[in-house]
Amino acid sequence: MALAPVVRDDFSAPFFDGTSAGRLLLRFSPSSGEWSEPAARFCSVTQADDLEWRESSGRGTLVSWTIKPGRTRDEVTTPDVVIGIVELEEGPWLSLWLPEVDPSRLVEGAAVTVGFVQPEGSEHLPVAGLS
Repeated sequence: MALAPVVRDDFSAPFFDGTSAGRLLLRFSPSSGEWSEPAARFCSVTQADDLEWRESSGRGTLVSWTIKPGRTRDEVTTPDVVIGIVELEEGPWLSLWLPEVDPSRLVEGAAVTVGFVQPEGSEHLPVAGLS
């Protein structure tokens, strides 16, 4: 699958510094002890504005998934793409590409580990694989 290039901005720079080092960073609120997804500006539970970047374990479970069928263009057929919703150990849910996964092996609650890919011209991006 060809992923579209993703470019950092000032807000996302710490996240992409982490992904380039093989670390998944999430937003954490010290006042509430709650974790939020990387794009959060406020705590997703309490709305606290004291979020800071903290490293995630990179482990979670598969909640659900969908398969985007491949298509044929100019006599070239692209493979199906599996996108999963992953609940991280810390709590936030992320939608992640599951590259090279046999869809017949997917089950709700399957253990997954976050890895990283770097599409041409892009930042490193998180993806998931079965553990």
